[in-house]
Amino acid sequence: MKTIRNIILYLAVVLVCSSATSHHPITVYMIGDSTMANKSAEKHPEMGWGQAFESYFGKDVKVDNRAMDGRSTRSFIAEGRWESILQTLKENDYVIIQFGHNDEKVDTPRGTTLYDYKENLKRFIRETRAKKAIPILLTPVTRRTFTDGKLVNSHGDYPKAAREVAVEENVAFIDALKLSEEIVVELGPEASKQLYLWVEPGEYTYYPEGKKDNTHFTSHGAHIIAGAVAKEIKKMDLPLSKLFK
Repeated sequence: MKTIRNIILYLAVVLVCSSATSHHPITVYMIGDSTMANKSAEKHPEMGWGQAFESYFGKDVKVDNRAMDGRSTRSFIAEGRWESILQTLKENDYVIIQFGHNDEKVDTPRGTTLYDYKENLKRFIRETRAKKAIPILLTPVTRRTFTDGKLVNSHGDYPKAAREVAVEENVAFIDALKLSEEIVVELGPEASKQLYLWVEPGEYTYYPEGKKDNTHFTSHGAHIIAGAVAKEIKKMDLPLSKLFK
């Protein structure tokens, strides 16, 4: 009987240890530019939509937003930011990828040709998969760029290139440009200012002269965009939606 009890005790210990070592909290990495990036409290009300996206997850999921102001696919790789993620990326983690705002600035050091933009996106996807993690590709979000009352695409062919990569790599894909365009168009030229960093002089300490920014979001705008992305993830029934609160 003592031998049987010892065996049972041993098996119980093995099961507990196995469970403890096999359970790794899921990390959702976010890589991109300033429209996604976390902003410091002093810059309120500016907020990246990736910062707002964190609110959709409980304590069992870690959102690691590595998006950074001014980065393109090219500079994100060149500065070692992608390599640092690969060092900790593990099976069943997620990588949400959204670049374009700075890649399209081809007259700057961070600018990226359409060919290299596509190749860099493919690298993110393939190296994520090599770690048995799950990539989700997005187009860049829209700028608030109206001409004669009509919203126009300011990103050139970069959204199209991202769509092509999504097909070529058969990767989960969200057309964030289309989603954000629909939101901005519905609000119209005037009301859509509330989504972006349009503030009056003296309204906030960090912006004593005010701000008229058609690229970056207020906290309100960031939550609206994050909500649209989350809704699309649910609509597509992506496994990530099962991790939402």
